[in-house]
Formats: sequence, structure tokens, C-alpha cells
Amino acid sequence: MSDQIPQPPSGPLVTVVDDRSDCRIPVDSERLSFLATRILAEAYTGMAWIELAIHFVDPEAIAALNRDHLGGDGPTDVLAFPVDLLGEVPDGSPVLLGDVVLCPAVAAGQAVDHSREVDAELSLLLVHGVLHLLGHDHADPEERVVMQRLEQELLERYARL
Repeated sequence: MSDQIPQPPSGPLVTVVDDRSDCRIPVDSERLSFLATRILAEAYTGMAWIELAIHFVDPEAIAALNRDHLGGDGPTDVLAFPVDLLGEVPDGSPVLLGDVVLCPAVAAGQAVDHSREVDAELSLLLVHGVLHLLGHDHADPEERVVMQRLEQELLERYARL
């Protein structure tokens, strides 16, 4: 996948936020929804409709998803579940991009470890998840460099809007 992101389209975008976390970590879901919408506006030039679901869950819920879908053990920070893949949706049809699942409690612990605010950590994790849905990966070192560079570029451009 190219590390270049096209210019924004004029079509409508939808970002659904589903907060089911029982933790006491404050989440600015409106700001995170706006961040995701700006990223999708750049990535999906010319698409008529895009839908992305963002879910905020507790550690137990994300641990179950991690185990059931990835064979992982314990809670993780972010998971991405694609639905429609780039190039597989006919012109004019809605793009159901997929779901990004975030765990604010795990993000809060990582924020302390990285000496940053929880909001900044959640922004990074959201961008990371959206990039996975757009086809980026970090399985090998070259992919990791491209993905991390894109994360930083997108956060610098949109995280403070």
C-alpha cells in the first residue's frame, strides 16, 4: 500500500461511536469521531458513503475479543475488524469500513508509560486502528516505519483540531 494519502472527497462520511466501557477514564468521543472522519475524508477520495464504528470497551471485553479473534492473551489497547476492503466495493455503494475497538483503561496505563495524556494515547490508538482498516500493517520493519510515519503525520495534522 502506498504511504501517500489522497486529498479529501466531497461525499458524506459517517463515524459511529459506541461507548460501552465501564471504566472511569474520560473519553472525548466527539473529538475522536472528528479525527477519524478527517482521516477517512483523505483516504476515501470520491466515495459516496463511508461508515466506521468506534467502540470503547472495558479490559474484559477487549480481552475476550483478543482471545476469540486473534488468539491473544489478555486485554490489549486497540483492535481493528475490517468489513469492506479497498477496491472491493462497487462504485456508488456504501463502504462499511469496519470497527475499531479501543480500551480506555489499557490506553490510560500506556499513557503513563509513554509520558503522555490519555487523550493523546487514545488518538494514536484510533489512528493506528483506522490505518489497519485502510490496509496498513506493521508485520515487517519496513511496513512498521511507513505506518508509524503515517500515524505521526495524521496526528500532527488532525489531533488538535
